[in-house]
Amino acid sequence: MVEVLTNLGIGFVNVFQPINLLALAIGLFLGLLVAVLPGLTLAMGIVLMLPFTYSMPIAPSIILLTAMYVTGTYGGAFTAILFKIPGEPIDVPLLWDGYTMARNGYPAKALGWTLFAALFGGLVAATVMVTLSLPIARIALTFSSAEYLAIIVFGLTSVVALAGASLINSLISLYLGLLISCVGVDDTYGVPRYTFGINMLQDGIQYITIMVGAYGIGEVLSRLERGFKSAPLEKVGAIKTKLPSLKEIGDVKWSFLRGSTLGILIGMVPGAGATISSFVSYGIESQYGKRKNEMGTGIAEGIVAPQSAATASVGGAMVPLMTLGIPGSGATAIILAAFMMHGMQPGPQIFVKSPEIVYSIFASLFVGIIGMCVIGYLGIKLLVKVLDFPEAIVSVFVVLFCFVGAYSSRNNITDVWMIVMFGVIGYLFQRFKFPIAPMVLGSILGPLAENAFMTTMFSSQNDWTVFFTRPISGAVMALSAVALLLPLIRYLRQRNSTSTGTAFASKPSDVQAGDV
Repeated sequence: MVEVLTNLGIGFVNVFQPINLLALAIGLFLGLLVAVLPGLTLAMGIVLMLPFTYSMPIAPSIILLTAMYVTGTYGGAFTAILFKIPGEPIDVPLLWDGYTMARNGYPAKALGWTLFAALFGGLVAATVMVTLSLPIARIALTFSSAEYLAIIVFGLTSVVALAGASLINSLISLYLGLLISCVGVDDTYGVPRYTFGINMLQDGIQYITIMVGAYGIGEVLSRLERGFKSAPLEKVGAIKTKLPSLKEIGDVKWSFLRGSTLGILIGMVPGAGATISSFVSYGIESQYGKRKNEMGTGIAEGIVAPQSAATASVGGAMVPLMTLGIPGSGATAIILAAFMMHGMQPGPQIFVKSPEIVYSIFASLFVGIIGMCVIGYLGIKLLVKVLDFPEAIVSVFVVLFCFVGAYSSRNNITDVWMIVMFGVIGYLFQRFKFPIAPMVLGSILGPLAENAFMTTMFSSQNDWTVFFTRPISGAVMALSAVALLLPLIRYLRQRNSTSTGTAFASKPSDVQAGDV
């Protein structure tokens, strides 16, 4: 513990270096801005900034992206509570009690509960993150390539199971990402694969272009199809924040603890993220909370539970990213790409080789959460003014940043054509209900999985059973199978119940005259 506190102290000193502090401030402001801007999502905002961090040192670039990540779980609450416009799926549960409280005449109070819940959940999760990361990293140092491959497989299958679409669509998206990661020269044998004689494919397809195109250009094309029709604003009350009293906080202390704990635990599950944390926390509060029968009527518990869970999930998701190199959410997948773009692979070795970077990032999370709340408290009126921007104008700037960012990463016009192509793929994915996250993670983790697999095959004389006979890798592979089978069983049950219902409805005795 002394080692952790010492390294964390050094991390705080590093955070207050001018370049790191500037990156943190920019990340906090941009994260809040992205969260309230129409037409932008958290993942899209982080992706747009990713190419611009290429020329920066690794510490400030990761600090900037992490700051955007944590503030993105909070900023969308402004529009959800005041305008009934959730900036992210994360913020949907806030509509049920946050917007209702505002409609009841207490918008400032609703914003105050949201701010304190984000502060509490974020700081608790950051503390747990610092406490758990080093022990987990030390355990992970004993892993061989077989265990590492099993963990990567678990991360991929978890994303598929929690992608929010059908299992078939998720698997197709994942396999496409893995296939894309195979394009280029094979690292093991030096043989070109899937290049079809095209020179631009010799170096492979950069995951940055995949993310920028699928998330950025793809979203703009989807909004273009809808005619840039944003939902009408329905402003409620004055735009200010009123913090709750200590007595009021004490009355809902168990909601804070439940939400934060669930956020941390769910955040650690690869592929879960803030959205699932927010919904699950609200559901638990509705079932077991002290005022469960009043949920949805504008009570504090309905705000505290989802918001504390959403912000706490950031710290939870950073644990598997930093200790195992497995992203716990879509945003951490982009942060993983930033690490790899700077030539550094997150995992247990990073705690040995570069502890100063790890603990600088950890310290920046503490400072960033406090800074986020200060900016949110003082600058809320300015932040919500950006809702006056036309959605079409915002989309133009999104496309501009996509092109500039893609070109600046390698100064190669080929990357611009690539993001256009993946923009079309991203649009088609949204159009036909295919999740993008499995494709992105497949393209990032595919090469890592291949290297781990080939290393294991060489060391075990091509004995593939080693992945299942070694205790740890076998257990993780079993968890991966469970992660795939659960949604499959759920899908089969739903299909059977639907077909049974259809069969009963088709009987002549059940069909009414008006139905013919």
